[in-house]
Amino acid sequence: MHVDPVGADLELEPGETIIEAAWRLGYHWPTTCYGQATCTVCHLEVLAGDEHLTPADEEERHALENRLPGADRRDLARLRLACRARATGDVTVRKKGVRRQETVPIPPAGPL
Repeated sequence: MHVDPVGADLELEPGETIIEAAWRLGYHWPTTCYGQATCTVCHLEVLAGDEHLTPADEEERHALENRLPGADRRDLARLRLACRARATGDVTVRKKGVRRQETVPIPPAGPL
C-alpha cells in the first residue's frame, strides 16, 4: 500500500493492520490510544483501492461516526482507522503526520 504525502510504500503481513505495518517498518503514525479505536487520531483518507480494505467493524464505525470532529456522512465513506483497517491488495491513502522514525543514538555512559 502507498501512503501520501510521505510517499511511503508499506508491505502488510497477512492479518496486520495498517498502523502495525507502519510501526514494524519504522514509520511514526499519529495515535494516542495505540490501537484501541478510541482516539481516532490514526484516521486516514482512502484515495484508491478501498475494495482492498477489510470492512470496518462495529467499533471502527462507531468511533468514526461519534469521535471524529468535523466529519460528515459523505466523509465517512472514505475514512478509516489505521488501527483497524487491513489491506488485502493495492491501496493508496492520505495521512498527514506519518514519517520515517529517526533513531537517536544513546550517548555512552561516563565522561567523554
